[in-house]
Amino acid sequence: MTSPVELAETKPKPAVLPLPRAVTMVLPLHRVVPTTLGVGAFLKNTLCLAEGRTARITPDAGDLDTIDAVRAFDAEAEALIAGAAEAPAAIAHDLHPDFHSTRFAQDRAATSGCPAVAVQHHHAHVASVMAEHGVETPTLGLALDGFGLGPGGESWGGELLLVDRDGYRRLGHLTPLKQPGGDKAAREPWRMAAAALSAMGRGDEIATHFQVFDGAPIIARMLEADINAPATTSCGRLFDAACGLLGVVPVASFEGEAPMALERLATAPRCESGAWHIADGVLDCRALLQRLIGRSAADGANLFHGSLSQALVEWAAGAADATGVRRVALAGGCFLNRVLRTRVADGLTARGIDVLEPLRLRPGDQAISLGQAWVAILQHG
Repeated sequence: MTSPVELAETKPKPAVLPLPRAVTMVLPLHRVVPTTLGVGAFLKNTLCLAEGRTARITPDAGDLDTIDAVRAFDAEAEALIAGAAEAPAAIAHDLHPDFHSTRFAQDRAATSGCPAVAVQHHHAHVASVMAEHGVETPTLGLALDGFGLGPGGESWGGELLLVDRDGYRRLGHLTPLKQPGGDKAAREPWRMAAAALSAMGRGDEIATHFQVFDGAPIIARMLEADINAPATTSCGRLFDAACGLLGVVPVASFEGEAPMALERLATAPRCESGAWHIADGVLDCRALLQRLIGRSAADGANLFHGSLSQALVEWAAGAADATGVRRVALAGGCFLNRVLRTRVADGLTARGIDVLEPLRLRPGDQAISLGQAWVAILQHG
């Protein structure tokens, strides 16, 4: 006869789910809101459950590109939903259809009957700052980062938006640069520098300028033929282009390494007139990139930071004058750069514009889940 112990040992064991991450941040909201779940970004993923007068935001769990990260995400999402006072009235997610967080939100919404609300990445960035400040009225937003999917499948990342309760309007963007090799360009700033040379009409200099890289002639041909070189408005890639032209970490071990090194060199930022051009809402910094060629890394870092900051101030201030909206939110991972953030904030304040900066959250993708939830609340709550 089989003993109870033997029976227990032969019974199939339930799958062991990873323990949910502890909720470490509770943000006060300025009013009571319906229960709303934001499932965050692909990179630096967090989740946000907003209900009552608080928003609970999970710690940064990293990127949703591993089985362990996906399992942890599922466990945390289920735990937040189970612990909510009411079932979510809406679940907000990124526009990107291939993110696990998007599929989770759509599947859960379909089974529960609540709406799944798709929120553009940079809209969410600006909305997260608005949520921290309790703002629901029209607000301009500078959303500067590495990547976010645009509504037509474009690669965005240097955006000037007008956000209100009904959604957002794209007022402008940075001049697009090609990304030779696609996502690989984010880890190899010399590729973005090659793209900058091509955009200046100096593509024939790429092979010589970057002769230490075996692939330079191939990159030059890719850019000339527009093959595997998708365009992006990303401010992060603009920083990479500057780094590549100045020889600052031409090949990085992680995205953002080169811009961080460039920031450390910017000890005395300065601005040169004529280093940028604004027309029809588009901020063109190709002239600034051209002025970096042949400079020392430190001199170029100071010129780049000072001129780009002033260009952003004039860009946003022009939108404030045109729209009558005298409030600008600074959002997106590029504003982790303290030199850029401080100079832009001070410049806009000097123009009589109210500047909203992140309070307790960082300006990067960790704040996306709060922004998603806030957009859903403004539209449906």
